Amino acid sequence: MTMHATRFSNAYSDNGFWKKAGRFAGSAGKKVMETALKLYYAAQDADTPAWAKATIFAALGYFISPVDAIPDIVPAAGFSDDLSVLAAALAATAMHIKDAHVAKAKQTLARWFG
Repeated sequence: MTMHATRFSNAYSDNGFWKKAGRFAGSAGKKVMETALKLYYAAQDADTPAWAKATIFAALGYFISPVDAIPDIVPAAGFSDDLSVLAAALAATAMHIKDAHVAKAKQTLARWFG
């Protein structure tokens, strides 16, 4: 893992994830939140290998970090860098994203977005 990835994985915490998700779900949008939630639920799964969890925690750490390439408060573009990082992590770990993770993500999204 690179020093940059380690910095963001060290920024990850469950509490930080849910705080950011609850606060910014509306402005981040469904696509960002669905990707983040799929990764989150995969990381909670004991079957997910350590390398995949490390990749996921680095991406989720980037998502919750207040310091990223495009500040989240920038209208229309603020979460584009987050989505890119999350999508790359999802692609890298796709073989470990189970139908159950996708279903949990969709259930959470339904509660938030209706």
